[in-house]
Amino acid sequence: MHDSAEQIFADIAAHPTHQNGRLLVFAIRRMAVGGLHDAHATHAVLAHFGLGYRRPLILMRAMMAEIARASQQTIKIAPCCCLRMTGDEAALLQVVEQACGNPHGAHAMLQKLMGTDACLGVLTTAQAVAQAFHDLGRPLALFGARNV
Repeated sequence: MHDSAEQIFADIAAHPTHQNGRLLVFAIRRMAVGGLHDAHATHAVLAHFGLGYRRPLILMRAMMAEIARASQQTIKIAPCCCLRMTGDEAALLQVVEQACGNPHGAHAMLQKLMGTDACLGVLTTAQAVAQAFHDLGRPLALFGARNV
């Protein structure tokens, strides 16, 4: 039996309001659909970071590869044109945002999201992505003061 649209999209969160968060959502979506070397994701990262684009791009690719390798559950990703995020996307973005400041909390969220305890590789790549954004002057403050 098919689920209604209301049931499918009941756990969808609002899109991040910060430009850096929007880039991360877009790149994750494009790489999830078009592969790690998606040209649209690469162009978006290049346009956002300028000449310093390589480090965050490579680290986002590494994070997506680690997620694909380690996850025991399907992670729901919305289409690129969707103005809202799935609950899984919101959890993943919160992990990246919190990875450096609260690694234990981020690891617990990853364990729940991916359905496995073996997700330290994803945590370390998420920390590297967050650090790359910060080092290039574009820190991730995805949801502001509200909790998703």
